[in-house]
Amino acid sequence: MIFAAGLGTRLRPLTNDRPKALVELKGKTLLERVIERMREVQVERLVINIHHFADQVELFLKEKGDFGMDIVLSDERDELLDTGGGVLKARELFIPGKPVLIHNVDILTDLDLKALVRQHESREAYATLVVQQAVADRVLKFNHGILKGWENKRTGEQKIVDEGFYGATEFNYCGIQVLSPEYLKHIIHRGVFSIIDEHLAQAKEHPIELFRHDGRCLDLGTPEAIKKASNFRFNDL
Repeated sequence: MIFAAGLGTRLRPLTNDRPKALVELKGKTLLERVIERMREVQVERLVINIHHFADQVELFLKEKGDFGMDIVLSDERDELLDTGGGVLKARELFIPGKPVLIHNVDILTDLDLKALVRQHESREAYATLVVQQAVADRVLKFNHGILKGWENKRTGEQKIVDEGFYGATEFNYCGIQVLSPEYLKHIIHRGVFSIIDEHLAQAKEHPIELFRHDGRCLDLGTPEAIKKASNFRFNDL
């Protein structure tokens, strides 16, 4: 699944007349870049959620012949559901019994997606989140590789799974994850909600694991980030 429904408010004015997914980086849309990454791991079906300028995404995919893939749209035109609500709405569109790789459309990374999928499947993981060494204020806390909580270092707000929160290692979430069919079946929240809040709720009963990535993982959520990324070499991105 590709999260592509966001309003892209931080990307204005680039998103004044188009969805975030169709903002271009060196002549190629962010959506196309993530679709190409998904093709690398030979996903059987690709679900893309749409909301802001949804018609433009539909037309773009039609003109590209769905990139020769089985692409299904999860339509959130009526209400933007946030990341967790987006997964819940799309749940019936996924291939039954298969794990789901989810990638934010505005993430540019040299992450080895095949290695991520291999780890998730070899460990028969419940859920696997891609993380990096913490530099931003909002951190996920893992103890022995298992999610134990969330904290906003700037405000002091904490969301604690259990006592393993204390003394846990801090990481930043990279906007990429793999969820098992069991995780999808057990989604607790309803309506509009963050997938991070769902992870923290399910972590009380099930192990949410990490996949550490020490390479590049850039949030392309601002015009400044797009400009910075335009100077990168793209051989491995």
